Amino acid sequence: MLHGFSHHRPPGHWQYWLASRLRKRGERVLYPGLPFEDEPRYDEWREALHWSLAQLGDDGERIVVCNSIACLLWLRFGSDRQPDEQPVDRLLLVAPPDSARIPEVTSTFAITDVDGAAVRATCRSPIRIVFSDNDFFNPGRGAEAYATALDAEVDLIRGAGHLGPIEGYGPWPSIEGWCLDPSVRLEQNFPPLELP
Repeated sequence: MLHGFSHHRPPGHWQYWLASRLRKRGERVLYPGLPFEDEPRYDEWREALHWSLAQLGDDGERIVVCNSIACLLWLRFGSDRQPDEQPVDRLLLVAPPDSARIPEVTSTFAITDVDGAAVRATCRSPIRIVFSDNDFFNPGRGAEAYATALDAEVDLIRGAGHLGPIEGYGPWPSIEGWCLDPSVRLEQNFPPLELP
C-alpha cells in the first residue's frame, strides 16, 4: 500500500485499518512509510516504490493500493518503470488528485498527460479507480480523465470527499473485499455527506 501526502500512517485511516485486517488474514502486506511525507519528492518516493516492489517478490498475487498523491506516483512510474520491475497483478487508485490542486510542496508529482499504455503495462489486469464526486483535490472530472486514459474500471462514490478518515473512511469493508476478490465494487460506508 502506498500512502498520500502528510500521511504518517494514522490508525484511523482506512489504509492502516486495511493493512491490519489483511495481516490478520495471513496476507503479506507492505505499508511502508514513504520518505519525507510532509515534503515528498518524486525521485525519493520512486526509489521507495522500486524497493517495495522488489520486496513483494513473485510468489503470490501482487496487489497495489495507492492513495491520493501515491496515485500520481504510480501514473508517473508507468513512464519510467525499470526493466526489472515486473507488472503487478492488480492495481487500485484511490482518490487520485488533479495535479493543479496538489499542494506546492508536492509539485514534483504533477503530471500533464497520462501515458495510458505505459501505465496499463504496469498491471496484468484492468486497473480500478475509486473516487468521489466532491473531492476538493479533484473537483473537476480529472479522475474520470485518468480512468479514460487507463481504460480503467471505475467506482464513483457520491459525497465522500477525499475518501479519508474525516469523511468516515477508517474501516471500509468494500476495499477489503476488493483486495480479496477483484469483482467486489467499492462503495460508500454510509449515506453521502453534504460538504460545503
